[in-house]
Amino acid sequence: MVARLILIAGLAFALTACSGYRQPPTAFHEVLTQPYRLDSSDGLRIIVFGQEDLSNTYTVDQAGYIAMPLIGDVPARGMTVKELANDIEKRLRNGYLRDPDVSVEVATYRPIFVMGEVSNSGQYPYVAGMTVQNAVATAGGFTARGEQGTVDVTRQINGEIISGRVPITDPIRPGDTIHVRERFF
Repeated sequence: MVARLILIAGLAFALTACSGYRQPPTAFHEVLTQPYRLDSSDGLRIIVFGQEDLSNTYTVDQAGYIAMPLIGDVPARGMTVKELANDIEKRLRNGYLRDPDVSVEVATYRPIFVMGEVSNSGQYPYVAGMTVQNAVATAGGFTARGEQGTVDVTRQINGEIISGRVPITDPIRPGDTIHVRERFF
């Protein structure tokens, strides 16, 4: 009887340990409806109306800054495009231009990463509206051993790295890492 209980407890523990499934927290999907926050490798098209020398495409560097003429390094990480435009206007107004009008838009998003049981693991460009299924297709599709129902996605939210298992129809964000697991049979 005791041996049977130990065997059942051991099996229950083994099954629990094997199931690596963690449903993503609510913030994982809430971030999809919030304004986009800039981060490293985002390419920005910044237009300062009437100032062709200041209007250009800038890339957010690893430290989270863009370098603009006159005003130097401007922090961009964690800002929305509207917040960044307002900050640039404020800096330009401080001794450089009387009434600057600045427009900021994302020209290229930071890349996504697809790994695991796909034909070509690697880094790929993000396209607005992309789903997990689109990302896997970009990486050459599933291998014969790839789990095709759900994948693990790792995403940075408010400076915290969060992972969760999602269906392949879920939308993804720039900077996401998608891991296609091996299926069991």
